Amino acid sequence: MTEQTITFHGLGIAPKVLEVLERMKFKSPTPIQYKAIPIAAEGKDVMGVAQTGTGKTLAFAIPMVQRLAQNPNGDGLVIVPTRELAIQVDETIRKVAPPFHLYTAVLIGGASMGEQMRALHRNPRIIIATPGRLIDHMERRTISLKGVSVLVLDEADRMLDMGFAPQIERVLMDVPKERQTMLFSATMPREIMSIATRHMKLPVHIEVAPSGTVAERVIQELFIVKQEAKLILLGKILGQYHGSVLLFSRTKHGAYKISRAIRAMGHNVAEIHSDKTLAQRRNALDGFKVGRYRVLVATDIAARGIDVKGIELVLNFDLPDDADNYVHRIGRTGRAGMEGRAISFATPDQAESVHAIEKLMRGTIPIAKHPEVVNEEFWWKPKPAGSSGGNRFGGGRSFRNKTFRPKFGRRR
Repeated sequence: MTEQTITFHGLGIAPKVLEVLERMKFKSPTPIQYKAIPIAAEGKDVMGVAQTGTGKTLAFAIPMVQRLAQNPNGDGLVIVPTRELAIQVDETIRKVAPPFHLYTAVLIGGASMGEQMRALHRNPRIIIATPGRLIDHMERRTISLKGVSVLVLDEADRMLDMGFAPQIERVLMDVPKERQTMLFSATMPREIMSIATRHMKLPVHIEVAPSGTVAERVIQELFIVKQEAKLILLGKILGQYHGSVLLFSRTKHGAYKISRAIRAMGHNVAEIHSDKTLAQRRNALDGFKVGRYRVLVATDIAARGIDVKGIELVLNFDLPDDADNYVHRIGRTGRAGMEGRAISFATPDQAESVHAIEKLMRGTIPIAKHPEVVNEEFWWKPKPAGSSGGNRFGGGRSFRNKTFRPKFGRRR
């Protein structure tokens, strides 16, 4: 079956939803949609492994809406890690829900509790929530989960990374045992398998790409430079590319400093991180979407939910602490079959971090050099081919000079 012959017809989608998809000009389902929708529409539990930007929101939104339309006494609950992702999921669900007169409410931190309580008084059938704010409402007794018949845990790995495991466990204990559960995650660590074993009924495992898979059309490059040369290199790269740039900083303070430097270079820039209010984050994201800001500087904790089409370049000003986040970050470009580019800066002492990323991806990131910037090398390299550990980042280390340095020590 060729991609041209695959359509949404034959996936068990209701005619009303097919009409909505046609108006949205969605012609062909993505792989996760093609595999998940028919199974979820039957009411089966689903465990889906899918990277960011693969269309998984519709993969659970369509079956959820249809099953709630068939069961007037049931409610839907979608739990997501971040405010931005909650808003994005709500926007998608509201596109397919109107034909069935299903209404939504979004429960997220940083937003007015009073407005959320008024939204709950309108008896929405679908709740999209972040774990912390959902627990707040449960403790205030402003929400009951006893009617939940369809539960979705979206980006489950990220929620566990952010420390939400206790909240998720509490929610899973509070919702009815007789329900449909859909769990989507970019990776499938042991903790998520444990949740599935204890709280799901014979889930169907769907994997459209192995964990760590990067979009095929993303061109990756790695520059090795000293920390103090990063801003100089950033200026050169922003002058070389002319499209939208999503830049990742490891810390909120770093995001502020980088934004200030980019603004001094003459580029429109906005920040998105946990110190910003919800209104500020929405303004930054909306401005980035429409081109008011050319560069968006983000931290990992705020990056989930940045679903913007046509990002030319993802730039890792700082490498992530977790190798999985590298895959999530660069998945923001090269979406929907388009070509994208991902550039990362590494300092000479970060060979091990790059090794972890390449091990996850099962490939290497090409090292690039800029003619106007001093290019460095990693402090240690593998032993030559033929010796033990002779791959690119094997067990042995040969240093650039005879002076021994600790694994992550500073150069003197």
